[in-house]
Amino acid sequence: MTDGPRVGILATGDRWHVQALSAALKRLGFEAIPLPAARLSGRVDPYRSAGGCPTGGGPRSVRAGDVDLESLAALLVRYIPPGSLDQIVFRVDALHAIHDAGLPLVNSPRAIERTVDKFWTSRLLHEAGVPTPRTVAVESFDDALEAFCEMGDVLVKPLLGSGGRGIVRVTDEDLACRVFRALEMQRAVFYIQEFVPHGRSDLRFLVAGGRVVAAARRAGDGWKTNVAAGAEMRLHRPAPEEEELSVRAARAVGADYAGVDILESDRGGRLVVEVNGIPGWRALQSTTSVDVASEVAHLVQERIAARRAEARPVR
Repeated sequence: MTDGPRVGILATGDRWHVQALSAALKRLGFEAIPLPAARLSGRVDPYRSAGGCPTGGGPRSVRAGDVDLESLAALLVRYIPPGSLDQIVFRVDALHAIHDAGLPLVNSPRAIERTVDKFWTSRLLHEAGVPTPRTVAVESFDDALEAFCEMGDVLVKPLLGSGGRGIVRVTDEDLACRVFRALEMQRAVFYIQEFVPHGRSDLRFLVAGGRVVAAARRAGDGWKTNVAAGAEMRLHRPAPEEEELSVRAARAVGADYAGVDILESDRGGRLVVEVNGIPGWRALQSTTSVDVASEVAHLVQERIAARRAEARPVR
């Protein structure tokens, strides 16, 4: 325990990353406070003064459990729990509220929103000139089938989520009809991306503070290359072009740190297929001597220093 400035880590059950980040923050003189991501609460009470509030809050506060988030020096967001539409909107809005009040968040609520939504990510990458696969997002069965017929070999992905879960490769019209009917029953958005042949491997880059701090190649037995799907990770020494592309991708979504996935197409060229605004690096850490948690902790330290400099009165 340290008496330094307190940095919250918003998470649920993510023990490995929380412990790594807590140790890294402690080395920099901060006190790390693990916080329950599914216990956010907000208060707007003009009749309640800070001094009269038994829990230490004031007329306006956002809390995680018993901790007033606006009392922290910064907040590291490691998890946004799944839930109902009401719950998800409230959780993100609560983060927006404290971010707008001046609390440094890593990553910002806007960056998290952009990277959770795959279509938004794809759009931002394209607008920034970052090469990314041809993608269609639609709400109707007929439009989804038209997109499949246009591309022929596609990946159908959940609009929200990461880790390779729920992704289906579709190569024939009968299967497309079955998949799209099932998604239609769920009232899901159809996120359809052209399949890019890539030799059963891809590249993962961890970008922090505008630079690549770690990189690895993921190799699987089939077209899925996510570690969660059984792929193996090994050290990769990035080429300058790969570093530049990864940094541009993170910048396109406004992320202070991000996991950037790049495919090397069999047809030539590199394509960014995902930018993760709450990236994990446990498997990546096993391939590198770089302490990724320390890199993230230093980034938090920089954001705190920048905020203090902004708040300092001009003489």
